[in-house]
Amino acid sequence: MEFARVFAMYWSATGTTEKTVLTVARVLAQELKLPCETYDFTLPAARQSSPAFCGSDLVVFGTPTYAGRVPNVLLKYLDTLQGGGAAAVPVVTFGNRDFDDSLIELRDILSGHGFGPFAAAAFACQHSFSEVLGAGRPDADDLACMERFAAAAADKARAGRFELIEVAGTPKPYRGYYQPRDRAGNPIDIRKVKPKTHDFCDGGGKCARVCPMAAINPDDVKEIRGICIKCGACVKKCPRGAKYFDDPGYLYHKTELEEMYKRRAEPSLFL
Repeated sequence: MEFARVFAMYWSATGTTEKTVLTVARVLAQELKLPCETYDFTLPAARQSSPAFCGSDLVVFGTPTYAGRVPNVLLKYLDTLQGGGAAAVPVVTFGNRDFDDSLIELRDILSGHGFGPFAAAAFACQHSFSEVLGAGRPDADDLACMERFAAAAADKARAGRFELIEVAGTPKPYRGYYQPRDRAGNPIDIRKVKPKTHDFCDGGGKCARVCPMAAINPDDVKEIRGICIKCGACVKKCPRGAKYFDDPGYLYHKTELEEMYKRRAEPSLFL
């Protein structure tokens, strides 16, 4: 199969999925001596349309893992994709816990919309809730692993091996979303939790500009007027550190994750 371009397409609230997908796509493009294009659908405006793909495209497609699955707020948009016979490399990132069924779900979504997933990977990154869980990842070792994976995927493409890739996970209908629980085993529901704003906020509005759900009022950034998915964009990208969460359930879950998953989670590669 002759390819005309490599395409990097991703949703990345805090930048780790972006870094991962761009690394894999860059090396694939270098190995196959092809141009590389990108499409970032993190912000709402970019989810009003999607690129047109065809059989001469090779698409590296990435999302983070939320509660063990592809973020459910993306499913409506992903249902509009048209692969046009493009080869695909689904990639998920996860916050040092586990990717559960996110990779098999993303593979199935792409396969069901006209893409041909022939290689796939899951990479551990810094958790969106935390500064210490997976801190600094993807790091140099992760980037080197991404480059090796991309080179191996390029070898597979050159060899014409485009059979549907088998990946880890529970086949559809998949497992339920990961449910945090307190010490008594009771479910913790953080779906309606919203970030707070410190008084030293200068109203610069970056939090509103980077919110993937357009949930923050740009005229009054203390007002959360839409759905908050706890992606961490407003907290981690505020130049003054003015956004924070103080909900007890959220903080318990964050602390629990930090205590339970101190070990270094390793990437999972499927070739």
